[in-house]
Amino acid sequence: MAQTAQHGPLAFLNSDGRAHPKENTLAVVTLVLGAVAVLTTFSEGLHLISSWAGLAGIITGAWGQLISATTAERMVLVIGLGAAGLGFYLGVANGGLFGGIIG
Repeated sequence: MAQTAQHGPLAFLNSDGRAHPKENTLAVVTLVLGAVAVLTTFSEGLHLISSWAGLAGIITGAWGQLISATTAERMVLVIGLGAAGLGFYLGVANGGLFGGIIG
Protein backbone atom coordinates (compact mmCIF):
# COMPACT_ATOMS: atom_id res chain seq x y z
CA MET A 1 0.00 0.00 0.00
CA ALA A 2 1.40 3.35 -1.02
CA GLN A 3 1.63 6.09 1.53
CA THR A 4 -0.26 9.24 0.74
CA ALA A 5 1.32 12.63 1.15
CA GLN A 6 0.03 14.49 4.16
CA HIS A 7 -0.45 18.21 4.00
CA GLY A 8 -1.19 20.81 6.58
CA PRO A 9 0.56 22.88 9.20
CA LEU A 10 1.19 19.88 11.48
CA ALA A 11 2.35 17.45 8.81
CA PHE A 12 5.93 17.53 10.15
CA LEU A 13 4.73 15.87 13.37
CA ASN A 14 3.68 12.76 11.42
CA SER A 15 7.16 11.71 10.39
CA ASP A 16 6.15 8.04 10.22
CA GLY A 17 3.56 8.71 7.51
CA ARG A 18 0.53 8.02 9.70
CA ALA A 19 -1.87 10.52 11.20
CA HIS A 20 -1.79 10.96 14.97
CA PRO A 21 -4.55 13.48 15.73
CA LYS A 22 -4.70 12.91 19.48
CA GLU A 23 -0.94 13.03 19.94
CA ASN A 24 -0.56 16.09 17.70
CA THR A 25 -3.32 17.90 19.56
CA LEU A 26 -1.66 17.23 22.91
CA ALA A 27 1.67 18.49 21.55
CA VAL A 28 0.18 21.72 20.24
CA VAL A 29 -1.94 22.31 23.36
CA THR A 30 1.13 21.81 25.55
CA LEU A 31 3.12 24.26 23.45
CA VAL A 32 0.35 26.88 23.59
CA LEU A 33 -0.15 26.47 27.34
CA GLY A 34 3.59 26.75 27.87
CA ALA A 35 3.72 29.94 25.80
CA VAL A 36 0.81 31.43 27.76
CA ALA A 37 2.42 30.46 31.05
CA VAL A 38 5.76 32.04 30.18
CA LEU A 39 4.34 35.18 28.58
CA THR A 40 2.06 35.92 31.51
CA THR A 41 4.97 35.83 33.95
CA PHE A 42 6.14 39.18 32.56
CA SER A 43 3.09 40.90 34.01
CA GLU A 44 3.01 41.25 37.77
CA GLY A 45 -0.71 40.68 38.25
CA LEU A 46 -1.13 37.62 36.03
CA HIS A 47 0.49 35.01 38.27
CA LEU A 48 -2.81 33.13 38.58
CA ILE A 49 -3.01 32.62 34.82
CA SER A 50 0.68 31.77 34.66
CA SER A 51 0.54 29.16 37.40
CA TRP A 52 -2.70 27.49 36.22
CA ALA A 53 -1.67 27.49 32.54
CA GLY A 54 1.71 26.07 33.56
CA LEU A 55 0.11 23.32 35.63
CA ALA A 56 -2.25 22.42 32.80
CA GLY A 57 0.68 22.42 30.36
CA ILE A 58 2.69 20.11 32.61
CA ILE A 59 -0.22 17.66 32.86
CA THR A 60 -1.00 17.64 29.13
CA GLY A 61 2.70 17.45 28.26
CA ALA A 62 3.28 14.51 30.56
CA TRP A 63 0.30 12.68 29.11
CA GLY A 64 1.48 13.52 25.60
CA GLN A 65 4.92 12.10 26.34
CA LEU A 66 3.32 8.85 27.45
CA ILE A 67 1.38 8.37 24.22
CA SER A 68 3.58 10.17 21.65
CA ALA A 69 4.40 8.24 18.52
CA THR A 70 7.09 10.21 16.71
CA THR A 71 10.26 12.07 17.59
CA ALA A 72 8.87 15.33 16.23
CA GLU A 73 5.93 15.12 18.63
CA ARG A 74 8.31 14.51 21.52
CA MET A 75 10.42 17.49 20.51
CA VAL A 76 7.41 19.84 20.55
CA LEU A 77 6.24 18.31 23.84
CA VAL A 78 9.60 18.84 25.55
CA ILE A 79 9.73 22.49 24.47
CA GLY A 80 6.16 23.02 25.69
CA LEU A 81 6.86 21.18 28.94
CA GLY A 82 9.91 23.32 29.62
CA ALA A 83 7.97 26.53 29.00
CA ALA A 84 5.01 25.30 31.07
CA GLY A 85 7.30 24.31 33.93
CA LEU A 86 9.07 27.67 33.90
CA GLY A 87 5.78 29.56 33.83
CA PHE A 88 4.34 27.38 36.57
CA TYR A 89 7.30 27.83 38.91
CA LEU A 90 7.50 31.58 38.35
CA GLY A 91 3.74 31.90 38.82
CA VAL A 92 3.90 29.97 42.08
CA ALA A 93 6.84 32.07 43.24
CA ASN A 94 4.88 35.26 42.62
CA GLY A 95 1.69 34.28 44.40
CA GLY A 96 0.74 30.74 43.68
CA LEU A 97 -2.25 28.94 42.29
CA PHE A 98 -4.76 30.65 44.55
CA GLY A 99 -3.09 34.03 44.90
CA GLY A 100 -4.79 36.09 47.58
CA ILE A 101 -7.85 33.86 47.84
CA ILE A 102 -6.54 31.67 50.66
CA GLY A 103 -5.04 33.36 53.69
